[in-house]
Amino acid sequence: MKKILTIQDFSCVGKCSLTVAIPIISAFGIETCALPTALLSTHTQFKNWTFANLCDQLDPITDAWQKEDITFDGICTGYLGGIDLIENVKGIITRFVKKDGTVLIDPAMGDNGKLYTGFDMEYVKATKTLCAMADVITPNITEAAFMLDMEYKDGYDKEYLLDICQKLHQNGARDVVITGVKKDQAHVGVFCLLDGKEIFEYYTEREPKDFHGTGDIYSSAVYGGLMNGKTLQESVKFACDYTKHCIAVTLADESHPFYGVNFEQCTADITEFIK
Repeated sequence: MKKILTIQDFSCVGKCSLTVAIPIISAFGIETCALPTALLSTHTQFKNWTFANLCDQLDPITDAWQKEDITFDGICTGYLGGIDLIENVKGIITRFVKKDGTVLIDPAMGDNGKLYTGFDMEYVKATKTLCAMADVITPNITEAAFMLDMEYKDGYDKEYLLDICQKLHQNGARDVVITGVKKDQAHVGVFCLLDGKEIFEYYTEREPKDFHGTGDIYSSAVYGGLMNGKTLQESVKFACDYTKHCIAVTLADESHPFYGVNFEQCTADITEFIK
């Protein structure tokens, strides 16, 4: 059984970050270890929430791992939140990932043409250096444009997307997966560049409502596929279908929570995919 590490924050209530990554990647038959960067009472879509920064615990934790000779077959990251934490993660990749390990970086820092609250261009530059260490990165168009200091376009063509992918590949990432790409008003999906050479696109019909945490579901499903020996094309296609199914199942439940999707009810999709 492969063993991976996911580095993200932990929301006690709310379906995102570690509360999504741990169960989904585990469902792929992978030992999923976690390094929480912060502890929240709920995620930030709630009106009232608490936040405890755990960054001062990362060095003691990883030092203890090193003494135990712990290594991982790969690392995946999501929302990090601080430049010092990015530097810490770069060190963790160097120290703990096996030589043939797979690193996936989801540079979660913005959407719809804007950075999330608390982020600035210094954080963007630091994130770009982290993405240079990745085998696979999964930015949305906003995050990609900021990292490349390019104009963000809400309306775009294939040439624009390819230019973004090529430049991020030149920055260091082997494979680039641009998420949240709108083929038209009714379809959304991904635009990928594999090893700087092969273009791959995949789209599904867009569900009528957006939910918090679906990006974390998507990246976790991509990573689970890759760590099961699936190709990137197979993994991103499955992740699109799986995320769409999770949203559809949620919308079919009249009592569904406002704060996330019922991904727990779609685990059979993963079981079928990795047969």
